[in-house]
Amino acid sequence: MINGKNIAVVMPAYNASKTLEATVQELPDCVDIKILVDDNSSDDTSALAEELGVVTFVHDHNYGYGRNQQTCYHEALAAGADVVVMVHPDYQYTPLLVTALSSMIAYGVYDVVLGSRIVGGGALKGGMPLYKYTANRFLTAIQNFFTGAKLSEYHSGYRAFSKEVLRELPLLENSDDFVFDNEMLVQCIWFGFRIGEVSCPTKYFDAASSINFARGIKYGFGVLFTTFKFGLQRLGIAQFRIFSRSGKKIVLSLRAFELSEAKFQEGIQNAPESYGYKIVGARRPE
Repeated sequence: MINGKNIAVVMPAYNASKTLEATVQELPDCVDIKILVDDNSSDDTSALAEELGVVTFVHDHNYGYGRNQQTCYHEALAAGADVVVMVHPDYQYTPLLVTALSSMIAYGVYDVVLGSRIVGGGALKGGMPLYKYTANRFLTAIQNFFTGAKLSEYHSGYRAFSKEVLRELPLLENSDDFVFDNEMLVQCIWFGFRIGEVSCPTKYFDAASSINFARGIKYGFGVLFTTFKFGLQRLGIAQFRIFSRSGKKIVLSLRAFELSEAKFQEGIQNAPESYGYKIVGARRPE
């Protein structure tokens, strides 16, 4: 807890068993709620998460990174979080910065805080491939031009949000794929939320998850398309639901952590159906 605010860490996971323990062990003491959503991994990610005392949810299919985040944020809000920090369980970003990111929101300085690999110049030193670094700088320059923002990057997966941001953004209009991250950040700009950045070292290694070149190309075009839609809507030429206040938002149909175990399990089977999927496993540590 920071400044009377409940801090939740959510971890969207897929085959993360090799790096999960190191990630969880570095989470600071200020974290009140730890949640992992397993997107139907083929390894023992979910079992290990439970052993580590992390509240664990398991999708019945591999729905994608974006859909995984929707579940993460839904469950964090249901648990009563005031600040939600997304930490990838691949140990590419240091969990030690959770306190820094959370504090900037808990004290009302920002609504959204990003862990930037670019601020401080540590991206290439941490092993980011040159082609990814070049693409990052190119796409960031384009998005800053069109949005009017001055962010160092739009592509970090290390980010923190106030509960108000997660409730107000039409997140259910976004992609199920990796471009979800970029859409969400551009939505934050569109709706006028205050965005801060913290310098964050990064580590690229074999066990760390990273999209391949082909998926990276698809992501890049998705970023450009998102930017194009932002520009068209700002000019009044077109309207898109991802930038509409009437777009589909996360609705809390279940406050899971306030229910008895029987009701908790019953609710898990029923509540998520409106999201287009169901969760087949959910565990709360004793």
